[in-house]
Amino acid sequence: MAVPKLQRSLGLFQSTVVNMIDMVGIGPFVTLPIVMGLMGGMFLYAWIAGAILSLVDAMIWSELGAAYPLAGGSYNFLKEAYGKNGMGRMMSFLYVWQTIIQAPLVAASAAIGFAQYMGYLVHLEPMQQKMVSGAVIIFVTILLYRKIDSIGKIAILLWTGVILTIGWIIIGGIAHGNFLQPLKDINAQFSWGQLASFAFGQACIKSIYSYLGYYNVCHLGAEIKNPGKNIPRSMFISVFGIAILYIAMNTSVSSVIPWQEIKQWQDAGTHTFVISTFIERLYGYAAANTITVMILWVALASLFAVMLGYSRVPYAAAIDGAFFKVFAKLHPTRNFPYVSLLVIAGLGFLFSMLFRMSDVISGILAMRIVVQFIGQAVGVVLLRKKNGKTNLPYKMPLYPLPVIFVVLMWMFVFYSTGLEVIGSFIIVFGSGLVVYFINARLQRQWPYQNHATVSLKKDNSLHT
Repeated sequence: MAVPKLQRSLGLFQSTVVNMIDMVGIGPFVTLPIVMGLMGGMFLYAWIAGAILSLVDAMIWSELGAAYPLAGGSYNFLKEAYGKNGMGRMMSFLYVWQTIIQAPLVAASAAIGFAQYMGYLVHLEPMQQKMVSGAVIIFVTILLYRKIDSIGKIAILLWTGVILTIGWIIIGGIAHGNFLQPLKDINAQFSWGQLASFAFGQACIKSIYSYLGYYNVCHLGAEIKNPGKNIPRSMFISVFGIAILYIAMNTSVSSVIPWQEIKQWQDAGTHTFVISTFIERLYGYAAANTITVMILWVALASLFAVMLGYSRVPYAAAIDGAFFKVFAKLHPTRNFPYVSLLVIAGLGFLFSMLFRMSDVISGILAMRIVVQFIGQAVGVVLLRKKNGKTNLPYKMPLYPLPVIFVVLMWMFVFYSTGLEVIGSFIIVFGSGLVVYFINARLQRQWPYQNHATVSLKKDNSLHT
């Protein structure tokens, strides 16, 4: 009987679709009023800043993803950049360690947002909201429990709902006849001081959270056809496409409901269903119910893409011998990492019961920035020094300027998450370090391996 393995079944269109439905989850609908509340008339600058950071960071992901198209994405990038038998073992382990926490947090945020927005259709008590969010994760897990070629077809169906939802919102604003007014007023209250403020950093956290997922295709690297070309293309198409949709959606909503009114709602803690209210003003209550159902569809689509991509990370580490062996199991007939999927789903279910949306957005970003985003940016420099750039399928333009820009911007965003969130990251990061060094000492791995062990590994690699 043949050993099951991942299949390269996703083409450019399906890869882009998976990225886009990961990016457009409940995030833009929940964070739109928050950003307006923080930035006032300058709210579009936060969405533009998020798009720029995502686009430049996608250059780094593209260079790494095209060069190392394997399951697990960042796990492989960090290992290659910092040395398979050296510091790379620690960096890749820390990434998997934080993924076991932050991936379920991302899933929980989508499920919690789903339950919150469902409140527009039917009143839900807090415990009922928890039950709905948990049920959503179970439902998506059932959808994902199948072969990757079927996954691609489901992703296209979910993506269609995403485009129809945002398209309706944009067209509604255009039909209203005042669509361009927010763009004309973008500099009416412009202030350089506000762009350098903590509030702008907080607004960027919310907008960047809504863009996250442009790199999801890298986690599925072993299942992408022609990855050297399709991985970079899918990311750039995703970022450009979603940036246009987000900016147009924000412009559309604010052309019907002035940002001043939305800011008042935010300050008072009322009217959290801004998109539903927007459609209600244009087309009535029945249409508002319809758009709410469509937003719930989008939240389901995002949760689907998140759990699909991140389930490949512990699997990749396990088959490499750097994580618990049980995570290396593929389903015997459907060829997907079912143990990894079930663990992430289980933790996501638990987190959706324990946390609120406000608890997770900043935490999700803080968990990723130091090891994953900044670690990879530095890793590109290390790989170019070690291997050169001749054999790279994709080379980022203007190197090393994108690397410098990304590191500085991620440091600003990390600072803006606040001391409490940074403290939580330090706890997770510190515990990961402790576990790694204990295990490394027991296994005689870096930095405890002796010279004889290193030489033996090098000799074995030469003969394989």
